[in-house]
Amino acid sequence: MDFESQRKKLVNSMIANGSLKSAEIIKAFLKVKREEFFLPELKKFSYDDSAYPIGHSQTISQPSTIAIMLELLKPLKGHKVLEIGSGSGYVLALLSEIVGPEGKVIGIERNYELAVRSIETLAKLKYKKIKVLISDGSKGLPEEAPFHRILVSAACNVVPKPLEEQLTFHGRIVAPVGSKFSQQLQVIEKEPNGALKRYFAEGYFVFVPLVSDS
Repeated sequence: MDFESQRKKLVNSMIANGSLKSAEIIKAFLKVKREEFFLPELKKFSYDDSAYPIGHSQTISQPSTIAIMLELLKPLKGHKVLEIGSGSGYVLALLSEIVGPEGKVIGIERNYELAVRSIETLAKLKYKKIKVLISDGSKGLPEEAPFHRILVSAACNVVPKPLEEQLTFHGRIVAPVGSKFSQQLQVIEKEPNGALKRYFAEGYFVFVPLVSDS
């Protein structure tokens, strides 16, 4: 299959519908091969704008949803970024392209098999600077804090407090917050005095739930 032309077509569609806007994020979507993060039997659907199963009751998110989240997150060159619920590793690859070699990208995935598969996929694609850890994402990663950006790719009732605490000043969190049936994307920004500014973006989504050990 001609995945490259399908990738360009999908990106153009997301630009047209307004979910993709920023040059660096567009460039990342054009470069990262989404098909490499799919189960073999589902590869032909790689560039549908839909979520698909990746095993273990988890999914790879809809591209336009990821685009909206990244546009809200506003990752920049040189940023240290943490993704909670990194699943297949696809979003980690996008983030790595955006923050560049001077940045740092870390994923936390609770499911052992998914984490190992994502590590193997990212290594195959030569993403040498991405770290994937098997842990409880609700606790964040205090030993690597603070982070410029934290992306939560799983639904939560409220954003876990440790994630807010591990955010640097002027940092930003994007997370789907709500019930298990429907969530909105909440943006949290940490101001220079440490105060947290919160708001919800427009639209409703359905993510797999964030699972905590506690």
